[in-house]
Amino acid sequence: MSESLLFIPDISGFTEFVQNTEVEHSQHVIAELLEVLIDANTQELQLAEVEGDALFFYKEGEIPSLEKLLAQVETMFTAFYSHLKLLEKNRICPCHACSTAHNLELKIIVHGGVLQFITVQENRKPFGPQVIEAHRLMKNSVTSDNYVLLSKDISDLIALSPAYQSKLYNFQKGENKYDGKTVPYVYAVIDNAELKLKPFSQAKKITFDHPPSLTFEKKYPVSASQLLEIITNYAYRHHWVAGVDKFEFNENEVTRLGSEHVCVINNKHLNFITVTKENEPGSVVYGELTTEVPIMDEFYQFYSVRPVSNTQCLLKVEVYWKVKSPIKRLILHAQGKKSIRKNTMNAMEGLFRFVEKETLLVED
Repeated sequence: MSESLLFIPDISGFTEFVQNTEVEHSQHVIAELLEVLIDANTQELQLAEVEGDALFFYKEGEIPSLEKLLAQVETMFTAFYSHLKLLEKNRICPCHACSTAHNLELKIIVHGGVLQFITVQENRKPFGPQVIEAHRLMKNSVTSDNYVLLSKDISDLIALSPAYQSKLYNFQKGENKYDGKTVPYVYAVIDNAELKLKPFSQAKKITFDHPPSLTFEKKYPVSASQLLEIITNYAYRHHWVAGVDKFEFNENEVTRLGSEHVCVINNKHLNFITVTKENEPGSVVYGELTTEVPIMDEFYQFYSVRPVSNTQCLLKVEVYWKVKSPIKRLILHAQGKKSIRKNTMNAMEGLFRFVEKETLLVED
């Protein structure tokens, strides 16, 4: 029988991250990172299972060459840390999950051998001693949490010398004993400075040379972090914004600068992108921009949340717009401004009622 590959990327620091951070945002961050790793699969590896913080890949009856396998490892490390950099630079949420995600690391375990398979509910998965050994190798004596480890079985198959060195890889020998059996391996700690991280669009803060066209303020009986979560999590929008048929957004993504969502009103799609501006000391700002309001070139809404106490916060909503056409400016002044004022005040009141309802549910 032909030799097969087992390949397990595992997110280091997962347990502490999930236990010590906001659950919903930590789940989103991990889900995003796992998707990034799946998308970075360049060797047509089969995904057998998502194992919480790890992905269990295999390639049946084929072992990629040394060059292809090390290139696959580098591609996954590059994609992983590129996404962490994006999360760090474009975040707006101050919660512990979002602010500490950049501390997560990655390790990849590579093993190989002759595999057996088992079929459960029409899903065919690798099975047997090699699978067990690959998972045991995840618990090893490597002192780093950021490395690639290849069992001696797989390193022999691809002719990887324990003395192999390159700009990214500096392999060393290691071994651990499992159930009385010594399993040798080689490993290389990854220096992230040697990775060529992918560029990403870093949103700039919006600046204005004039005061907002409309400003509103209201106190809410909830902490600042809770109110910010309700405002920025589009899954809650239908509870407090009236007149919208539905909101379309990526449910597995923490809202950050550059995030997009769509308001569908009477079958018309208004696309919004998340932006920010300079905030007042002690407050957090979340903003939205659309260029699809009929009489405006640009329409901005900024939500500034400032804590008053542990159970109260102040919300300031600032509305800006840009209109180049003199005729459209007249229409906006005559009719549009009044409508925007009414809709914003209704939304803030709807937000207040929803916050009150949620607070009562928590207390009960």
